[in-house]
Formats: sequence, C-alpha cells, structure tokens
Amino acid sequence: MERGEGMELAEKVKQLPTSSGVYIFKDTAGEIIYVGKAKNLRSRVRSYFGEAAAQSPKVDAIQRLAVDLEYILTATEVEALLLEGQLIKKHRPRYNVLLKDDKDYPYIKLNLASDYPRLEVVRKLSRDKARYFGPYPNSGVVNDTLKLAKKLFPLRTCSDFRGKSRPCLNFHIRRCLAPCQGKVSAEDYRSMVDQVILFLEGRHQELEANLHAQMSEAADNLNFEKAAELRNQLAALAKLTAPQRIVTNQRWNLDVLAVDAGAELAAAQLLKVRGGKVLGNEYHGFEQLELADAGEAISAFIRDYYAEASLLPREILVSLLPEDTEALEEWLSSLRQGPVSLRAPQRGEKRLLLDMARANLASHMEADLREQRESREQGKAVLEQLAGALGLDRLPFRMECYDISHFQGSQTVASMVVFEHGRPARGDYRRFKIRDIVGPDDFASMAQVIRRRFEAAREGREGFNRLPGLVVVDGGKGQLSAALEQLEALGYGDINIVSLAKREEEVFVPGKSNPLLLDRDDPALKLLQQIRDEAHRFAISYHRRLRAKETLVSELEGIPGVGTA
Repeated sequence: MERGEGMELAEKVKQLPTSSGVYIFKDTAGEIIYVGKAKNLRSRVRSYFGEAAAQSPKVDAIQRLAVDLEYILTATEVEALLLEGQLIKKHRPRYNVLLKDDKDYPYIKLNLASDYPRLEVVRKLSRDKARYFGPYPNSGVVNDTLKLAKKLFPLRTCSDFRGKSRPCLNFHIRRCLAPCQGKVSAEDYRSMVDQVILFLEGRHQELEANLHAQMSEAADNLNFEKAAELRNQLAALAKLTAPQRIVTNQRWNLDVLAVDAGAELAAAQLLKVRGGKVLGNEYHGFEQLELADAGEAISAFIRDYYAEASLLPREILVSLLPEDTEALEEWLSSLRQGPVSLRAPQRGEKRLLLDMARANLASHMEADLREQRESREQGKAVLEQLAGALGLDRLPFRMECYDISHFQGSQTVASMVVFEHGRPARGDYRRFKIRDIVGPDDFASMAQVIRRRFEAAREGREGFNRLPGLVVVDGGKGQLSAALEQLEALGYGDINIVSLAKREEEVFVPGKSNPLLLDRDDPALKLLQQIRDEAHRFAISYHRRLRAKETLVSELEGIPGVGTA
C-alpha cells in the first residue's frame, strides 16, 4: 500500500499511477471514509477534485472531508473490484454502500458424494462435491422450496440411513424410496436426483419433458405402475408451478435487478425469470446509506450477491448500468465459465420485466420505510422514558454496554455491544482480551476495557470515533466506580453512565448511594436488561471460543510427535 507520507493530498493525486487499483480516502482522524476502484487510478481520483467534477452530495462530502489518500495497485480491474469489496466489508466506510450482511443467507445443499443424497439447509458454502442452490433471502423461502421438492421427489430425509432394521414412516406414505432397505437402486435414485437438480435450478420445462419421456418409456415396457407414478408426478409438478406468473412467451432465463437509493433507505429487488416464469422475487436492503447512489448500489449488490450464488444466468437486466459494467461482466463470466452480460433495456418485453421489478421494489420500500419510522418512534418513546428515569439531559440514541467474562480468573474477556435508537447495531460490537490481570478481578478488568475503548476514541482510531450518549456496565457499585474513574481520567466525564446489577436488577447512578429500583414492567428497565443480556451473551460466546481453542491446543500437545517433546 502506498501512502506518500508528508505529502499534501493534491500532490498525492498528481503522483498517482495510471494503472488499475483501489483508492482509499481518509479524514483528519485517519478514519477511512470512502473506498473506490479504478482502471486508471490517477484519472479516476482526479475526477473528484477537477473543476468539472460532478457536484453530487457524495463528491462534495469527499472534497470537504478527505485529507489523506492511500492506494493499492492491482494487476487487473477485476482484481480491483474484488479488493474494493473486501475493504468495504472490513472497514465499512461512511460513504460506501454495502449489501446487508449475507452470512445468514440459507442455501439448499445436495451432497452428490453420497450414493443416496438428501436435501438439507446450510448457512455456509463448503468446497466439497455437493451442489448448492441459493442463496435464498430468508428461511421461509428456503423451507417453502424444500416442501415443494419433497412433495415431488421422495428423497430420503434421515441424516444417517445405514444400519436401520426397517423403513421409516415416510416410505409407507410414499415420501421416501427406502434406500436404507435396498428398495431402490443407486442408478434409479441418481436419476431422481438429476430431476431434483432441474427443479431447483428452475428448469421446469426440461424437467417436464424428462418426466414425459420416462413415462412413455415405462408404458412402452408395460411397466404401468411406474408410468402411473410418473403421471402423478407430472400432475403434481403442473399444480405446484401453476401459481408462478408467466411474464413472457419467450423461454428466457435471466435475472432482473432494480435498485433505488434514497436519503433514508437503499434497497434492491431481484426477479429470477426461468423459462419465462418468475420463480423468485427477492427484496434486499443495504447498509451504510449516507449519500448512497443507485449506480454504486447496483455494483455492490452484484459483487456481494453473485459471489456466493449457485447459479448464474447469461443475462442480468439492471435498472441502471454501473460505471464498472465491463469489469463486472468479466468477473461474472469467469464465475459462470461462460458469457454473462448486463443490460439496461429501454423498450420491449425486457423493459416491461424491469418495470415489474421497479414496481415491486417501490412497494417493498414503502412498507420498509413505514416499519422503520414506526420502530424509531417506538424506540424514541422508550429512550424518553429511560432518560426520565435516569435523569439524563439528552436522549441516549447511542448506548454502549460492557460485560466481563472469565472462568476462575482465566481467559478473561470483555464485550462492548452497541444499541442505536434502542436497537442492536451489531456492526459496532467489539471484543477485548483482558491483559496483565491475574485472577478474577472484575473491577480492574472493567477499568481496563473502558480505558482501552476511550483511549481509542481519543486517538481517533477507526471504529471507536462515535461516542455514546449512555454507558451501561454490568455489575454494581464497584464496576460503576471503576468505569467512571477511567472516563473522568480520559476527559469523558460528561458521558452518562450507569450500572445494572443482575440479582435484584438494581440500577446504580454516579453520586447516589442508593440504587434505583425500576418497576419490573418498566420499558426503561427492559431496555437496560436487553442491552445487558446482549453484552453478556456476546462476552460468553467469545470466552467459550477461546476456551475451546485452548483445550484443543492442550490436547494436541499431549499427542506424541505433535505436541512438545
């Protein structure tokens, strides 16, 4: 990474190379405010500062706030595209847009390494011989898809089918072929698996033709029982797929992506058209919305969503072609191992598909905005009650809570969780390993974590710049005193702070010898309990992970030839 230490920003811009890479703007605190990519770094970054620069709100903000510039060279524009995505996910810059965290998106897995594979829902992709279908937008959609698949195809559902003495109930109700009892050959089962793949890929016409051919073959061979089963399967397929809207007489296989970015919300609508029918209609939100624009949002969606997609279409219709269309097409084509094109149709049937996606997006965004506003109003009401109960001079829109976890004084850790407008802001959570404290000392541990967090704020370190309106510490008077002493020593004595003791749910406030006893049904107390319990959960999960790692290391050390001699 090049830094150009000691040089003014304008001079750094002049000395940028003309090759591809990623550029990083920083503010006076050293915090990354924007990450971008370019085929020509010098030309791209100059566009932010030239006289002819488009005066968009984002460009205005970068011009006002950027005081430093770094860059990373890449061999190609596609490498720059991927590196940009990694850096945005890692640093979450203020003026970049980011598809909401997709770590929990479900997939359907079909393990083709097994002679008799089954369908299962997973949350992570593995590099194995399995086929993955998805990602699906939520568990409801993936479960509905599984139900349809299981109605059509009697795959086994058990996790371990070997060694069973008799077939399960599913066999008797014709929902399983009982491979555990050898009642189906591996060849016939594999034929059914191939049909499942066609179904999950949305290739329904191909599946229908496949079943028709098998039915005719069975009838020609006088296997009327098999022919009747296939006839019933065809009827079920027709019934299940009938509700899918036919949007074109063309048997197109394509995705349709509409994106809108406003002051309060940025979102995307993705229609999956297979064989001329809409088989998927997904709504996705974005994070990091400050001054978001639709072009960058489309690019971010394509980069983040299709990186983990199991099946890529040859064509993706978009509401706006992003600046990096060429790089995106090259990258998508490499993933698909075949050509992929982005198109923004202006007329014809494909434009009508895009209009349908836009209409769905507008409807979902309207409902989303209404729900967000209602949630904010409810959160504000609770914060007003909390401020009144604690005697705060302002509403604590940002709350931070700290908890300590250890096992008999070993592997002591601390958690910091953040609530904004009364809701968890998980992207701001932090974990700390407590250093140089021997034995179980909750007071010293609390003092250390508060000191480290607010020293980081004073130094302007990334991720710690925003200050809370209220600090909550888990514990009683001792923990409160330890934390308050550190805040005052670092010049943050004006930040409101309380502690919440578990046993009686007593709230301790600085300067008062007796705790506040709020009603058990008081929404203010419930909010304090919610953030305290979340901090406890977060600390415990980190502590357990460290202990598991320590146990594994200890076990390895005891293995001859692996551990220490």
